[in-house]
Amino acid sequence: MADVPGDAPQHCPGTTSDQAGKTSACQGCPNQNICSSGAAKAPDPAIDEIKVKLATVKHKILVLSGKGGVGKSTFSAHLAHALARDETKEVALLDVDMCGPSIPKIMGLEGEQVHQSGSGWSPVYVEDNLAVMSIGFLLSSPDDAVIWRGPKKNGMIKQFLRDVDWGELDFLIVDTPPGTSDEHLSIVQYLAGAGIDGAVIITTPQEVSLQDVRKEIGFCQKVKLPIIGVVENMSGFVCPRCKNTSQIFPPTTGGAERMCEELNLPLLGKVPLDPRIGRSCDEGKSFLSEVPDSSAAVAYGSIVQKIKNYCTSHTTSGEKSE
Repeated sequence: MADVPGDAPQHCPGTTSDQAGKTSACQGCPNQNICSSGAAKAPDPAIDEIKVKLATVKHKILVLSGKGGVGKSTFSAHLAHALARDETKEVALLDVDMCGPSIPKIMGLEGEQVHQSGSGWSPVYVEDNLAVMSIGFLLSSPDDAVIWRGPKKNGMIKQFLRDVDWGELDFLIVDTPPGTSDEHLSIVQYLAGAGIDGAVIITTPQEVSLQDVRKEIGFCQKVKLPIIGVVENMSGFVCPRCKNTSQIFPPTTGGAERMCEELNLPLLGKVPLDPRIGRSCDEGKSFLSEVPDSSAAVAYGSIVQKIKNYCTSHTTSGEKSE
C-alpha cells in the first residue's frame, strides 16, 4: 500500500486507516504514537510542493497499460518524440517504471547520468526541447535489478516530481509500469494538486490484454483520472512488400474498438505491428523519423494529433471555468 511506511511491521493497516496505531500489528512500531494521534492522516506536504514545482508545466499526460509487453514505453517515447517535433514546444518524458526502466534504451540515452545543480536534478536531454528522467540513469549498470518495496518506490517518484529541475514545459509525459499498484496510486496522489490532463491507455487486440485494460479503466474511474483515450497497439501486421495485413494477435472479442464502444471511451487509433519499430527502439532512434511514411508512423501522427486536440480543449475548458 502507498500509505505503509518503509519501517512498518507486517500487517500494518496503513497510516490513513481508522485502525492506524491501534491494532496488535502496531505494537512496537516506531510510528505507533504518530499514527494513533491522527497526525499521519494529514495530507502529504509534498503534494503542495509538487504543485508549486510543476506550476510551469502546461499539460501532464499519463501512459498506462493493464498488461506488460503491449508497447506502452514504446508509445510513450514516440509520443514525446512526436510532440517535440514542434521546436516551439518544450517536452519531458518521466519514466516511473522502477523495476523495468526501458526509456533510457529506447531514447538512446544508455550510460547517461543525472547531474545535481542548485535548482535540483538536471534531466538528460535528447534534443534541446526534449528532456528525459528515469531511474535507469541512477543505476551503475542497465542489468542492475531494482529490488524495492512500495514505500521506497513512492519516495523516488516523489523525488522525481519535486526535485527535478523541469523548467517550463508544454508537455510532461509519464510512462508508468503495467498494472494498478503503488506507482500508479502515488503518481495520481502527488499530481492531485498540480492537475493531470488525463491518461492514454495502451492495449493489444487480444482478449487477454483487454481483460487487464478493463481493470486499468476501472482504476482511472475510481481515482477520478480522466481518460484521453485508448490506443490499440500491434494491430495487425502490414507486409512491407505486398502491403497485405495479417492479424498476428486476432481481436477475438472485437478488440479495443468494441471495448471502447461498450465503455463509451474514445479509440484514439490503431498502430500496426512493424518490426522496424522494435529495431528503432533497440538502436535508440525515433521510428517516426526513421520511417516517416510507414503505416505505423501515419497512425502515430493521427493519434498524437488527437491527444494534442484533447489537451487544447482541456486547457480551454479550464480557462472558461476560471
